[in-house]
Formats: sequence, C-alpha cells, structure tokens
Amino acid sequence: MSWEDDWLSGEDEEGLEVAASFRPVPGGAAAFFEEAQAGVIRYLVSQIAELVSADSTAADAGIDSGDLEAQLGLSSHAELPDDPVLARLLPDGYADDPAASAEFRRYTEETLRSDKIASAQAVLSSLPPGGGQVRLSEPECQQWLKALNDVRLALSVRLGITEDNEDLSERLSAEDPRAAYVWIYQWLAYLQESLVEALS
Repeated sequence: MSWEDDWLSGEDEEGLEVAASFRPVPGGAAAFFEEAQAGVIRYLVSQIAELVSADSTAADAGIDSGDLEAQLGLSSHAELPDDPVLARLLPDGYADDPAASAEFRRYTEETLRSDKIASAQAVLSSLPPGGGQVRLSEPECQQWLKALNDVRLALSVRLGITEDNEDLSERLSAEDPRAAYVWIYQWLAYLQESLVEALS
C-alpha cells in the first residue's frame, strides 16, 4: 500500500480531544499520552521512517555488497525525489544550481536519511504503544522535535498547507475528510511547541 493510500488510515482521532503536552522535568521533559494519541504519533512516525528508508542508497546497495559509495555513505541520488513528501524532507541544497545541488545531495542525503530514521526510532522506543507516561532526556527531546517536525512537513504537503493557509481548518466543513487530519497537524504543532517551551 502506498504512502498516499495508507497515511493516517485506520487511526481513531476520538481519543485526541484532550491534547497531550510536555512539561519540564529535571534533565528534560515529560508528557502523558492516551492510547489513541500514542497510536497516531507512532503510526505517523513509522510512516516517515519507512518512506525515508525505502529507496536509500544504503538499502539498495547494502553495506555488505562491496559498493564503495555505499560504504562511504554517499548517495547515488542526484535529483530531487519525485515524491513530493520526500522532496520536502530531502530538499535541494542549491535550488538555482542543479550541478551543485546534485553534488551536495550525493554527500549529504544518506546522512540526512539516517538522522531522520534515528529520530523516528527514538520516538518509537520511548513512546509505549498503549500510551502512558513518557519522560525524555534532553537529547531524546531533540530527537522528538526532529521527528515531529518531519511528520508535520509530510502532513503539510499532503494537506496542501502553506504559510498562506495555515488556518485551513477554519475553512473546512466537518464533513471534509481533511478536517481531522488538519486537527492532528495542529495538535502536533502544539505538542512540538510545548516541548520547546519545556526545554527553555
């Protein structure tokens, strides 16, 4: 099943009426998540990790294959990904210089992919599937911030949210299937902001 068909499918947002948020604790931050809240975050973060790792050079060539570029962590990709979400998560380094952008991507894309996967794994490791109390160290908080940002970038692409229409929810009817997803996008922004404030 593709990302377009699968994203957010089957998730129940009824349990998200009371928005979870982070609070400061010594050495980091903590929050309590209901089961539905944990399920939504885990699902979306897992989708990002799967998408980012799907066509990576390391996954395609394999470190054991003897491919020197793979062993050095270099990417075989030279162009912006066709998938609009991947293009947003793995943007060009030099929008006005295709040659420089291709070279930049060759040396940085695999590291960027690895960092995004690591952030996703940090969230999945610290957030129980059934919900509950989450207590994060400061490094874990930074991983959560990165993973939440990646999810929000992906959602903004799929929902068509831009700086000019971030109030999209105000113009959607309750029957619009995007309404619940926009609410999740906004909740993740609130969650991200609460984590930033807990660290400040």
